[in-house]
Amino acid sequence: MTTKPVNQKAWWLVLPVFICVAFSAILPLMTVVNYSVQDIISPERRVFVGTEWFAAVMRDSDLHAALLRQLAYSCSVLLIEIPLGIALALAMPATGWKSSAVLVIVALSLLIPWNVVGTIWQIFGRADIGLFGAALQKLGIEYSYTGSPRDAWLTVLLMDVWHWTPLVALLCFAGLRSIPDAYYQAARIDGASKLAVFRYIQLPKMRGVLMIAVLLRFMDSFMIYTEPFVLTGGGPGNSTTFLSQYLTQKAVGQFDLGPAAAFSLIYFLIILLVCFILYNWMQRVGTADKTEAGHG
Repeated sequence: MTTKPVNQKAWWLVLPVFICVAFSAILPLMTVVNYSVQDIISPERRVFVGTEWFAAVMRDSDLHAALLRQLAYSCSVLLIEIPLGIALALAMPATGWKSSAVLVIVALSLLIPWNVVGTIWQIFGRADIGLFGAALQKLGIEYSYTGSPRDAWLTVLLMDVWHWTPLVALLCFAGLRSIPDAYYQAARIDGASKLAVFRYIQLPKMRGVLMIAVLLRFMDSFMIYTEPFVLTGGGPGNSTTFLSQYLTQKAVGQFDLGPAAAFSLIYFLIILLVCFILYNWMQRVGTADKTEAGHG
């Protein structure tokens, strides 16, 4: 019996992808690694320092505060946007022209560039000319995103919810539309309530898109920079200075390329670690639900 030889020429089609990844990711990453172990005194003079910058960054109290601030912000984004996106998807019309119109309206905020979003909310939150700020002032609520750290933090969070919840809603809507009608027909025959249909049919079938939504929103929120930079500049104080702004201040503002490179690698590893934990947790929940359904 002879085996047919495998054609390996298809690997040449993948070569352009490897080249693009090398230039866009691998080479810059290697450059950052190189900077993280050197003290760059001048373009011509560099001193190898090993892990000194990593140790210095890990001892930085400002970094610890920015990390806690970032984790609180990203967790708040997930806790608000995921349930809200699911609710919007469930409320959207399933078919017809109304469905198309609602999809277009919901997706409008996703088309706005990040710096424009910050500018919109910068105007929107002003007490003199902004609808949101003026409305709160008329209601007797003291509000100033430029003077109050709490108001600034909540405004950045609200801005992110307005901007990115539609993405979660669209992903969930696609997941809902992929559920065969046979499941709903069986639920109607069994007399299942809307809550039971959501718990045992819709939510399990949306698990894949929800995993994508959680990972996307976590990574995006953990790397947020443009919107708070335009809106508040990281203030008042450091209330909206997240990790990306802290990194920019190190690299551009203070020109500490060594510590900035070391921190960027730590930043990268934190994102990978948290995404890995989230992915495995959602996988285990999905496996547990399938086992429970099988026993039922």
